[in-house]
Amino acid sequence: MEALIRGRGVEWEIDPTLERIAALTDMLASPQRSCPVVHIAGTNGKSSVARMVDSLFRARGLRTGRYTSPEFESMRERICVDGVPLSADRFVEVYRDIEPYVEMVDQKGVRLSFFEVLTAMAFVAFADAPADVAVLETGMGGTWDATNVADGTVAVITPVALDHMAYLGSDVATIAGEKAGIIKPGATAVIAQQEIEAAEVLMRRAAETGAVVAREGLEFGVLERVVALGGQLLTLRGLKGVYEEVFLPLYGAHQASNAVCALAAAEALTSGDDPLDIELVRQAFAETSSPGRLEVVRRDPTVLVDAGHNPAGMRATIEGMYESFDFAKVIGVVSVMADKDVEGLLELLEPVLEEVVITRNSSPRAMPAAELAEIAEDMFGEDRVRLVERFDDAIDTAIGLADAEGEFSGTGVLITGSVATAGDARHLLKADRR
Repeated sequence: MEALIRGRGVEWEIDPTLERIAALTDMLASPQRSCPVVHIAGTNGKSSVARMVDSLFRARGLRTGRYTSPEFESMRERICVDGVPLSADRFVEVYRDIEPYVEMVDQKGVRLSFFEVLTAMAFVAFADAPADVAVLETGMGGTWDATNVADGTVAVITPVALDHMAYLGSDVATIAGEKAGIIKPGATAVIAQQEIEAAEVLMRRAAETGAVVAREGLEFGVLERVVALGGQLLTLRGLKGVYEEVFLPLYGAHQASNAVCALAAAEALTSGDDPLDIELVRQAFAETSSPGRLEVVRRDPTVLVDAGHNPAGMRATIEGMYESFDFAKVIGVVSVMADKDVEGLLELLEPVLEEVVITRNSSPRAMPAAELAEIAEDMFGEDRVRLVERFDDAIDTAIGLADAEGEFSGTGVLITGSVATAGDARHLLKADRR
């Protein structure tokens, strides 16, 4: 079933429009309007924020629908009800329910893309649950993203940076304009800290739509952050109060920022002026996970998996790793997509990695290992680069290099470069499927 849906192709290969998904949801009686929506766009941090918002609402006893992308292993991971991916049977059932309407839209012209079909499936699954609130992550942009047929009561814009430039624009301001499209009239716009160029575009969109603006660092923010065993301890200033002694089992300042944005979004969707229950907030964040984001998947040696795939994300990964892990040396396993800023990623990793094992993940979009190794050798030098074609052998090689340094050497392993790289590593190392 997943292969059938994915075979429809990607949305960026066809003209950007909401006409196809709107036609489909109209036939389905507009399931995207069945409950309030928290809509999330941005370049980095979207999935983490979505998981945190989801956790905050579930801690309060609300039934949630969460739609994120991409997946690590199964497409079903993208559509979750109460934090749990759809079962295989339910996934097929939802597709069969909408299939006749999908075919009707297909007959009108350009076929629906796999993301459009999957988005409609999420809307139907949430309406049928029924969900009390839906948390939607955009797939890539915002204005023309299939999720944008839903009108978010709260629109969250995570940090905007350069990524997907071939489709979204060549500069931060243009990309921010695409992301800003999810801010709808009368909504609350929760805006993470941004580069000035992005902030100006987002504020202009908020003014045009009459949205209420909540900005990190002004209306809300992280007041205190202390590195703790297994994560960090936070004091957060939300829109309705201050929340102290909040433990977040995730690493890095960027995750603290994600947490306070999620908190502001949950507050914005909650009636009244009183703060959220502090114990429920603590519970929600303590139970939050963000797979593939500086995730420890093995000890002795410590192996981290991170889905960083653009320079801004990789920079946050490196800063979080330095802050939270006392590595004397780091061995890297790297595979990236051919359409990414490969040189930019390797340039950031070069001062960090003692040696780098270059390989190829399972995605057909991955850069061939030999080609990536050639680029890496120019930056790292031949003596620091190892080419290992098979992904599982590459992990074994890196762990072997770390072990060879000795039990007390403080050498760690970082597996990174793309979501597919992180997903493959989690599968091979049998990480928790949360």
